[in-house]
Amino acid sequence: MSLNGLQEKCILINSQEFKLDFIFMRRKIIIVFILLSVAGLSYGVYHFSTEKKESANELVSYNKDIRPILSDKCFTCHGPDASKVKAGLRLDLPARAFAELEKNKGHYAIVPGAPEKSELIARIESNDPKVMMPVPESHLTKLTLEEIALFKRWIKQGAKYEKHWAFEAPKKTALPEVSKTSWVSNEIDKFVLHKMEQKDFSPSEEATRETLIKRSYADILGLAPSYEELNYWRNAAGDNWYSQMIDKLLQKPAYGEKLAVLWMDLARYSDSYGFQDDNIRSQWPWRDWVIYAFNKNMPYDKFLTNQIAGDLLPNATKENILATAFFRNHKYTEEGGVIEEEYRVSYNIDKTKTYGKAVLGVTIECAQCHDHKYDPFSHKDYYQLYAFFNISKEKGFEGDVSVSTMAKNPKLFISKEDRNNLLSFINTIDTNKLEVSVMGDTSRPTYILSRGSYDAPTTIEVKPTALESIMPYDTSKYARNRLGLAQWTTNKKNPLTARVFVNFIWQEIFGKGIVKTSGDYGLQGELPSHPELLDWLAVDFMEHNWDIKYLIKKIVTSSTYRQSSEMSSKHMEKDPENALYSRAPRIRYKAEIVRDFILGTSGLLNTKIGGPSVKPYQPKGVWESTTSGRGVLASYKQDHGDDIYRRGLYTFIKLTAPPPSMMIFDASNRDQCEAKRASTNTPLQALTMLNDPTILEASRVLAEKISLKKQSLEDKVQQAFETIIIRAPNRFEKNKLTDYCEKQTDYFKKNPSLIKSTLGVGEYAHPKAQYNEAETAALMKTILIMYNLEEAITKS
Repeated sequence: MSLNGLQEKCILINSQEFKLDFIFMRRKIIIVFILLSVAGLSYGVYHFSTEKKESANELVSYNKDIRPILSDKCFTCHGPDASKVKAGLRLDLPARAFAELEKNKGHYAIVPGAPEKSELIARIESNDPKVMMPVPESHLTKLTLEEIALFKRWIKQGAKYEKHWAFEAPKKTALPEVSKTSWVSNEIDKFVLHKMEQKDFSPSEEATRETLIKRSYADILGLAPSYEELNYWRNAAGDNWYSQMIDKLLQKPAYGEKLAVLWMDLARYSDSYGFQDDNIRSQWPWRDWVIYAFNKNMPYDKFLTNQIAGDLLPNATKENILATAFFRNHKYTEEGGVIEEEYRVSYNIDKTKTYGKAVLGVTIECAQCHDHKYDPFSHKDYYQLYAFFNISKEKGFEGDVSVSTMAKNPKLFISKEDRNNLLSFINTIDTNKLEVSVMGDTSRPTYILSRGSYDAPTTIEVKPTALESIMPYDTSKYARNRLGLAQWTTNKKNPLTARVFVNFIWQEIFGKGIVKTSGDYGLQGELPSHPELLDWLAVDFMEHNWDIKYLIKKIVTSSTYRQSSEMSSKHMEKDPENALYSRAPRIRYKAEIVRDFILGTSGLLNTKIGGPSVKPYQPKGVWESTTSGRGVLASYKQDHGDDIYRRGLYTFIKLTAPPPSMMIFDASNRDQCEAKRASTNTPLQALTMLNDPTILEASRVLAEKISLKKQSLEDKVQQAFETIIIRAPNRFEKNKLTDYCEKQTDYFKKNPSLIKSTLGVGEYAHPKAQYNEAETAALMKTILIMYNLEEAITKS
């Protein structure tokens, strides 16, 4: 064989060996892959079965797991509304749910411990339209496999019913153990951190000092710190600077104004009567009392007692009586031809609803026409509560249609002497006698109204009695009047009063309550995200004499509150709604506070406390388009001078035409009690921030104020930024804004005719001292950009 032939043969043999090696290797790889897949599948099956076993062993909670499904899918036909119960089956009561079925003898809806014998399981599993539940004509979706599995486990575990969590008195549980103890500042943090650690989360870093200053001022005062205050606190020495700042803020008069915004929504405060003529009324002295009570730190139980029954207290003073105006803030007709009884009943229905939502956090109004479909409030229960208000002296209509009065009977008259002495917190220069609509009782029987109609009273008379499904109304302790109701309400065993208010304060600070449905603690309301924390705070609040300032300080000094609002990818993926409170929220200010921040940072704010409502700038024609043409509110007459620079709290609320600039930012229209405002983002809000006369004037006034200082343009831009945004700008922000201001200065120098119209906005007087008008106009435009940054009106 030639050398070449031998080489060819060797190459052929090597090639064949390579192919064999390749085939062998490929087979090995496939075998390994199959083995790994089988191992992975086996692990997955084992892991899934283990999880399933753990899930099967986990105790199913009626309140947490079962009741919400029943409420959504079953209670319409098998719930508390006795008049709507089908087939005699009620699933909200264990005795009825476990009883023999009326139309299917020998069968039971629920057999504790035996899901296979429970007709409920057969019905919710069935696809037969004649058998399945919910029935097809209800248009309710069929239960999911997971929901059916929950019911089976619950029944297997004994089908244990629980009283609704909100109707059980709160208890202080032991503080949970946590790993990261160094992060904990107070008890709140232990509850929050415990839940975070259960979900493999960690808290965020503490926010910057400037952020904490801005946040605290916003939450406690509803104002921005002045430029001088900002510099003082961010340079304050010592570890306890933050606690010292909180203490000082809680003592400022603006604190009462900020908290009063919440209470005005709950109390449906307005400055007019509503309905067609919608004329003026004078309830504002009651608003002054609310501010005074908050600043005085009146205990919440006393605060409520005065408003529910101040007139019935022993030796009641005019201050006690004034507080009862809370219930008289409802709409009132002054139209001719009305049926007096119809409106009298509607006013008392409004009082009942307001008490239920604002104080107890329940939707009692749903029982006005029939038994509540979800909560344990019967039609009779409703009218027993309504009876407390039905004995009011108030009439459905009084007076002459051609004459409007500032208050309706019963009235409280307040003289100049009263204002100089007992009622010195009422702020007015008017020397005339003031009058306010307040509470006062007479004798009147109360009958259940068929379907809630004023003209369909039944023969069933009821006596004033509070909601006994919440807590028994012991008539040996409580009189059958509003004072008895107030005492029942503020009893520390009442499961709702403290919880509801604590949750309102939490909502004010974090943007959402621990119970998100802050006006509904019933069966259709959401469960609390941190139930043990809510109960601990409620009990602690009562133990500390219902001290509101103590409660607020407890919350704002927690590490939970002091976290940064920076959102990580893990936050976005695992906790987008911040249910764990693993970061601070980013919340746009309330409508009134948007106004207050702008007025405050510009130097325009009139800090006067209390007094009549005012009418600031408003677009033309708003009132005129909704008026009957009668009364002093037929057309809008704007105020002038310092009055137009007052806080948003004091802006005049006409019920048929609320202030448009505030409604755009989701303010309450005050038509009824409102427990939580909506939160929207719309183009109209951006347009308002760019064009509203108040914001343009604020930009001009701040620009003029800063222009008077002898400093560089760059320093002026920085001072404006720090005043509005409450932090120092970074290099990029500073350079961009300074560059824009310089270009605008050049533009105005080339177009001097535009300076006057630019700086001519608003009524506030210009400085007498000389300043560079072209630069000031440019600075005004730059400041307007700053006000339009999201950060300017956002708590972060």
